[in-house]
Amino acid sequence: MLNKLKFMLLAGLLPLQLWAQQTAEKLVQETQYLLYLPENYKNDTARKWPLVIFLHGSGESGDDLNKVKYHGPPKLVEAGRKFPFILVSPQAPPRMGWQVDVLKALLNDLKKKYKVDEDRVYMTGLSMGGFGTWNYAEKYPSDLAAIAPVCGGGDTEKAWTLRYMPIWCFHGAKDDVVLPAASISMIDAVRKYNKKAEVKFTLYPDANHNSWDGTYNNDSLYQWLLSKKRFRFSPVTVPDATLKSYVGKYTDAKKDTVSVIMEEGRLLVKDVNNKILLKGSSLTNFYWQDDAVDEIEFTKGSDGAVRGFSLLMGERKFFRRIEK
Repeated sequence: MLNKLKFMLLAGLLPLQLWAQQTAEKLVQETQYLLYLPENYKNDTARKWPLVIFLHGSGESGDDLNKVKYHGPPKLVEAGRKFPFILVSPQAPPRMGWQVDVLKALLNDLKKKYKVDEDRVYMTGLSMGGFGTWNYAEKYPSDLAAIAPVCGGGDTEKAWTLRYMPIWCFHGAKDDVVLPAASISMIDAVRKYNKKAEVKFTLYPDANHNSWDGTYNNDSLYQWLLSKKRFRFSPVTVPDATLKSYVGKYTDAKKDTVSVIMEEGRLLVKDVNNKILLKGSSLTNFYWQDDAVDEIEFTKGSDGAVRGFSLLMGERKFFRRIEK
């Protein structure tokens, strides 16, 4: 577990001379996209702008970028609509769907090229793009301030990764292409874990697969998106007695063992080689990175004794307490 945490912090910092017999190369996959910049973008050099990434459906895949203008926000821009945010509408290659790691690389590039407010990045998409929105948010929840998937679906087993994500989901009740159950199951799963952020679901009673025209023509959607900022933990002071109750040794299903210790009034998790400082966000939850939603959640039995903790980082893993 700690090696994985350490990798997140130190990835790319290993000395290249260890691998001097190899040369550094890279594969670049070209991603073309439509770019809309709001009014005053060029004149206001100090301002950072919200970014909305729109993912199209399967019918707009390919190498003709004009197809991306058929639906959604790009269609509205083409008709003269002005938005108070940067709008990026990428195009997926044919028959490949949305690849979240490609979208991740795109977002990283956009942050370098444009004046993006990194606390106000949003993703929305329709049909295949709705699936892409759910999938991206589940894998990279720390990147986004809110999502608005339209007639898509995701992996309900990973819904816990969206426990702090504001979500407004849309679907047509008569959709026979992507059944409404795909959205309903995701919303139900997310609501089991998401107790702090706003989770909304709009089911259009008379809409078939095209539930996107009504969605993207609704100004309330954009107002709602722009009202959200990327989640950040708020540190709280945890009493020493509570911290001490978590001290002990813990093991996971693979028998990997870590220790939770206290040093100078602070809680740390450690193995043989590494220590990571935990910061409390509640009496039971602790985080270690200010720019991520990764955390540790301690659980207690009915007798009040600490049973263990869940590591919520990429995957959900439980560490059982084996020794105080």
